[in-house]
Amino acid sequence: MRSWKISLVLINEHDGGEVPATIFEKATYKLHPTFGDRETQGKPLSGMPVIKKPPFGIKEEGWGEFDMRIIVSVIEKGGDHEFTHDLNFQQERYEAEHKITFKNPKANLLEKLKESGPVGGEENGVKSKRGDESAKKKKRSEKTVDMEKLADSLQRLGEEDLLQVVEMVHNNKTADTYTKNDVDQGEFHVDLYTLPDSLVRMLWDFCVEKLGS
Repeated sequence: MRSWKISLVLINEHDGGEVPATIFEKATYKLHPTFGDRETQGKPLSGMPVIKKPPFGIKEEGWGEFDMRIIVSVIEKGGDHEFTHDLNFQQERYEAEHKITFKNPKANLLEKLKESGPVGGEENGVKSKRGDESAKKKKRSEKTVDMEKLADSLQRLGEEDLLQVVEMVHNNKTADTYTKNDVDQGEFHVDLYTLPDSLVRMLWDFCVEKLGS
């Protein structure tokens, strides 16, 4: 019978040091079915303690090696992220790195992410806001529709029409598109100047159809 333990940390991009994983609010481990009642650990109502503090570790014992599923819940309603960890006994101690990508993280989560290294603007949906102003002006001048009129028309749409707009944006946006979904306030934000021309034209035609020219 082997005793083992596992914990979760962030890795500092500069020096490779360990950083407490404070971006998570809880972790759930799915072990091998042979663990019986202990197969799921950290999930409410599973009969096991909820794992809500760094380093989000568990201790167990068993004979076999297996792939476990780890589900981490991110703070600021950042969602659940799952990855698989290969539990083996080839070494006394070993580490495995797993990458998690966040899009449009809230301010508090963004600050905690910075504790483990620089945060790229494009990956966090803020490139358009912090990018070069001259590039932004160029994009504005190249648009084929009246962007101010489009913005005004979007604000005059009804609730059902706005839901269709949100769906169109989600289905046709690019990596450069800046969006922010504020669930708490029930608001959806989008920088129209970061939309691809085809989507701008699609939204324009939609507004014309719903509101007239």
